[in-house]
Amino acid sequence: MEPLGDVTDSGNLDPVGLGFMCGLEIHQQLATGKLHSRMPSKLFDHSIDEVPDDWSRSNRRLRASEGEAGQIDVAARFEQRRNRSFVYVQPPNAGLIELDEAPPLEHDPEAVDVVLTMAAMMEAKPVPALQAMRKTVVDGSNTSGFQRTTLIATDGSVVTPTGEVGVDVICLEEDSARRLDTQSSSSGETVVYTLDRLGMPLVEVATAPDVQTPEHAKETALTLGTLLRDTRRVRRGLGSIRQDLNVSIACGDRVEIKGCQDLDWIPRIISLEMARQLHMYRLANQLRDEAALPPLPPNRDDDEVPVENRVAAAATSRLPLEIHDLSDLFANCESDVVRRSLGDGSVMQGVALAGFAGKLGRMETDSEGAQLPRLGRELASAAKLAGVAGIFHSDELPAYGITEPEVGAVRDSLSLDDSDAFVLCVAPAWQSELALESAIQRARRAYHRIPREVRNVVIRRGQPEDGTTTAMRPLPGGARMYPETDIPVLEITLEHWDGIRENLPLNGEQRRARLHKHDLSDNQVEAILGAELDDVLITAVEGGPCGCPPLPAKAWASTLLENARAGVAEGTDRSEDEVPWPVLTLAVHAREEDIITREGLIPLARKLWLEGPSFTDTEFDQRLEWFAAQAEEAGFTPADTGAVELAVDEAIAESMDMIKERGMSAMGPLMGFVMQKLGGSADGKTVSEILRRKISELDG
Repeated sequence: MEPLGDVTDSGNLDPVGLGFMCGLEIHQQLATGKLHSRMPSKLFDHSIDEVPDDWSRSNRRLRASEGEAGQIDVAARFEQRRNRSFVYVQPPNAGLIELDEAPPLEHDPEAVDVVLTMAAMMEAKPVPALQAMRKTVVDGSNTSGFQRTTLIATDGSVVTPTGEVGVDVICLEEDSARRLDTQSSSSGETVVYTLDRLGMPLVEVATAPDVQTPEHAKETALTLGTLLRDTRRVRRGLGSIRQDLNVSIACGDRVEIKGCQDLDWIPRIISLEMARQLHMYRLANQLRDEAALPPLPPNRDDDEVPVENRVAAAATSRLPLEIHDLSDLFANCESDVVRRSLGDGSVMQGVALAGFAGKLGRMETDSEGAQLPRLGRELASAAKLAGVAGIFHSDELPAYGITEPEVGAVRDSLSLDDSDAFVLCVAPAWQSELALESAIQRARRAYHRIPREVRNVVIRRGQPEDGTTTAMRPLPGGARMYPETDIPVLEITLEHWDGIRENLPLNGEQRRARLHKHDLSDNQVEAILGAELDDVLITAVEGGPCGCPPLPAKAWASTLLENARAGVAEGTDRSEDEVPWPVLTLAVHAREEDIITREGLIPLARKLWLEGPSFTDTEFDQRLEWFAAQAEEAGFTPADTGAVELAVDEAIAESMDMIKERGMSAMGPLMGFVMQKLGGSADGKTVSEILRRKISELDG
């Protein structure tokens, strides 16, 4: 039965009727040191222009090699043809291991325990021995040409509101280097990477294809992300977690979509991919029908190798790779891009696409502003993998400064009839040839089911442009994996696993129930959970750390939510994450005991952090005594209530006219007046309460 659905209304496509299948791959950075080098996992927020001059740089060129099975992976082979070289910037947390000039160390034990904990939370089965594997990567993001990944557990599950989703594998792997810049030249591209992120541990969780709908995919990603954060051992912030989507419908095939960082976009991205696969299936059958070739079955399971081989041969015959130099036809082109490129030594080359007129398409959008699927965009994304800015194709010409006479001249030069199309590319000759070869191969694929490949969400200004995707590279095969011989196998004993299972972190509901026991408002509870500060709150409320008596829950929660840690770090050359919690707990205890004023909490906590006695070698009472002395010296010791009452009475007596005119609205000016009289020694809350009471008595 032919698949039904309107590709212009992707949100209403029927997942069940189309044979929808979907699984997720979640990649989450761990809050531990690097996986195989014992370097800290720290990111340096530098652009290419801000990299310090004293950071070393290394130049490399990578080549694909055979995997364990004696084959070169298809993705690695393609990357090598892109003719790229790489420059690696070495920050302070990258050494010889990151440069691939020293052998890796064994697995970081903390990272292993974190991922084992996650596996236990998903009721997965751990493997008895951890064998690091090398996964071939030739895009330059790994100096060695491979990424190290280790299988930790299999056969788990998570429960979502829509239903249970299986977890096939849980792995521990290294993150890649971060790209800083790409510089083009006539001979190829140079890509600049920084090595601060290289080797940072990631957990990879791959689900079974149990996701039922696009909305269920979002649900699953949220459930998994929440579970991983419940460990309180993962990094937070932009780029610390990403969701890759494996999507197919029966008349299409599996593609892996990367770059899905915003959960709200996941349903839209999946729906648009379903529409793309449906459109390409229908286009394939249109092409086959016009070429008198057997139709493509509605379900990929019914494909027959002999038939597809026959179609492939016919497509190759109809679309030969014959690249023509058409530069002379564009000598007087009005397009700035074309004229400038030709002036710089590039060439304008073209290929014919027999029978493709009207099938490449022009840009059109659906009701939500997303570009509708079209073959021309697929050809362009294939060509761009060679590093070119784009291509021109006949369905969208004349346009972009290319005129009707020039279009006619190309058609004459290529001996095309009305049913034929063409593609043009202006670039250095080697690059243009690779781009056009990629476009021809993609056009030949249009006679078949969509290719299995890795695609990337189109991003503009930090977010998805419209939910559509472009091709990145062929989907990797098994040839990219082989054992890592430099890292010893790590045995996971039954005692180790039992210890992990007996000390699992609380889940979200347990954490919420624990907070509600401490007289916090619902808003405070949700805010504390959202900031992942519940463990910090409970530790201080129950006594500690470092000998501090129990703190009032509301007061400590308010301090945490006011981001006092950032206030303490302000003005120093250190980050708020470096401020020890015992600094804040002692300061809040002193404030609640009226040892310091509220205004003194931040500056005195900063002084305690930078200049105070050691938390490990000094008793709490001694630290508190030092703290109180500093408060008295700095004028942050609270005035007694009598002094506050006197200052308030004086302020009221001097401002009776304003009080009669403004009533309670006079509170603001009077607060400042009283605080100035007391020289900062008064607690603002106390002054406010006394002022409010006395003004109310006057009104009465």
